[in-house]
Amino acid sequence: MKQEYAYWIALTHLPKMKIARKNELIVRFFEEKLSIIDFFHCNKTDWNNLFLLNEIEISLLNEAKKELPNYSFLVEDILEQGYEIIPITSPDYSPIMKNNLKRAFSPPLIYTKGNKKIMKENSIAIVGSRKADYVSLEFTDYVAKKASKDYKIVVSGFAKGVDKQALDSAIKYKGQSIIVLPQGITTFNSGFKKYHKQIVNGDVLVLSTFFPKATWSVQLAMARNPIIYGLAKEIYVAESSEKGGTWSGVMDGLRKGRSIYVRTPLLKEKNANNLLIQKGAIPVNSKGNEINNYSVPQIIESIVMEPTAAINDIDSKITKLLAFGPFTSKEIIERLKLDWTTRKLTNYLKQNDNIEVLGKKSPMKFKIKSNEQLQKSLF
Repeated sequence: MKQEYAYWIALTHLPKMKIARKNELIVRFFEEKLSIIDFFHCNKTDWNNLFLLNEIEISLLNEAKKELPNYSFLVEDILEQGYEIIPITSPDYSPIMKNNLKRAFSPPLIYTKGNKKIMKENSIAIVGSRKADYVSLEFTDYVAKKASKDYKIVVSGFAKGVDKQALDSAIKYKGQSIIVLPQGITTFNSGFKKYHKQIVNGDVLVLSTFFPKATWSVQLAMARNPIIYGLAKEIYVAESSEKGGTWSGVMDGLRKGRSIYVRTPLLKEKNANNLLIQKGAIPVNSKGNEINNYSVPQIIESIVMEPTAAINDIDSKITKLLAFGPFTSKEIIERLKLDWTTRKLTNYLKQNDNIEVLGKKSPMKFKIKSNEQLQKSLF
């Protein structure tokens, strides 16, 4: 099998050919009882007659064959580093993803490191904004806690905000998680160091569908989102705007008839959760429980209203948010939608005895002091 990996990489990362077409070819050469190596070494007549390849596709395959020596070296390198290469034909491939994405969108090849067995367990994805407020982070924490207690795998896209909170909460509550990368798996060095213990213990699986050496990009981040949804049996939405990855992922899921659970927003929240519920998503409360007979407010203007909280209300919101911190002043303003300048908030936080300042240079970060720190400041 090892010698086939270079060929799988060549086919998977073939440019200008859709996933559906690649998977059609895979099905076809298995029907013909051919290996992927046999397929690549077919002559032009066989490619025409057995696989109905056109001239452009044949040209692409011939170009890919020239890269096979390089891919062979790449295979040796990544296997030595402990990564695994899993073709769509392997029994280790995620059956959940194959069922959700079907032949049209299931990646022909995935790269992993960690406990690959958890791809076969019941799983949920908790998705939402990178700039989610504390209400969404609390929701994410609660749903991840419940999932961990129910032995469900939490799928995370490793973005800031809801994605990262889902991962951190799963780890906090001794659960298991899949990190779906928006980059090649060999470029996640800092992440492998940070989650080394969880990976070794079998609690975290790192997964990528992109070329192993591909660096992060907006395009890859967007292309990763369907994989997150594909790996999950259940999808919970903490917070969504009317555009971006969460919105498009939910809309695509609804079109495919998937059950997607969306947190019902508070009256003055600035998000599009109610709009998703109107379009067919299932409303849930702050603990992730389904709400029967939920009526979307007729005045959807509440989504775009500016909050007018008093200073004590703002202080309460900041305290709750920083429980998930640390955060910079800018991040706090974005998540709480405060009409404050970063300088004003920084000065305000510095004067708060319950808040610890991290760092002396800009941008400073803030978090809630521990009980021990509070006791020292009081006595």
